[in-house]
Amino acid sequence: MIRNPNEIREGAKKIRMLIAGYPGIGKSTLALSAPNPLHIDVDFGIDRIEPRYRKPYIQPQSYDEILEDLTPENLRDFDTLVFDTGGKLISLMSLWAIRKDPKNGKRDGSLSLPGYGVIKREFNRLMDYCFYELQKNIVIVFHAKEDKDGENVRLRLKVEGGTKEDVWEPMDLGGFVEIYGNDRTIGFSNCERYFAKGTRGINGIWKIPALTPTSPNDFLTKLFATYNARTTAELERNAEVQAKYDAAMAEGRAIVDSVTDADSATAAMPRMRAIQHALTSEKEINVMFNAKIKACNLFYDRVLKAYTPAPPANGGAREAE
Repeated sequence: MIRNPNEIREGAKKIRMLIAGYPGIGKSTLALSAPNPLHIDVDFGIDRIEPRYRKPYIQPQSYDEILEDLTPENLRDFDTLVFDTGGKLISLMSLWAIRKDPKNGKRDGSLSLPGYGVIKREFNRLMDYCFYELQKNIVIVFHAKEDKDGENVRLRLKVEGGTKEDVWEPMDLGGFVEIYGNDRTIGFSNCERYFAKGTRGINGIWKIPALTPTSPNDFLTKLFATYNARTTAELERNAEVQAKYDAAMAEGRAIVDSVTDADSATAAMPRMRAIQHALTSEKEINVMFNAKIKACNLFYDRVLKAYTPAPPANGGAREAE
């Protein structure tokens, strides 16, 4: 079914986010600041998180076990799925893919070229399942590593093979966590050091507040609320403009329908100028009006400043001004 994009209502949409950074920089704790998370600890690193920041978790040892755990019944009480880390998730996917079909792997146990295609499709399928069917936020954590590009040092995701490019595709947000002085930050805009992803005005570098014994770990919860507030504001602005467009088009059609002869066409001119246009209404209404003038065989007399019937020598109508 063809749908009108102006009908979209996603003020409380779920969010897919990628977090990357060096080991030990606090990525897992940051990820667990998302709304009501389930920690999918495929890296078995929960013991490295301070006890007060830990959340309910699972520690699957295979990709099949992940699929068995991620059911609507099991996840009823959670709003966010935190995959920690994405690199280990893809490693488990790789073993799963090779077990399914040995052609997906090489003799050394690494993925073959067809295997990478299987992993890409399965990663996207898993993200779609969690997002669209389970209706959960997704936060996926990746370790970062340094790659040299000439004299420049760039941060890249630590993940097997070409899949490092594919994991960005389904994400709404993606940022690298770094430390500047005593401050931790997360960057959502592309720069010379890393690739990142920002939408809905979430871009640039954001400071991550330091956690104290009394402060809540809620940075991503607030960030997601900001994202959705901006989404709602944008939708409201779009709805307002759309309403103005619809009103202008309705008024324009009524004016065009009222034109039947030269007198009614002339009378329509000030009404046409008074229309409050929005979006493409002015161009569309002028096209309709000129078509009506042509159909009525009229032309605009610049001396009289009025429409008159086209003279026979004209060979037809001329367009309105």
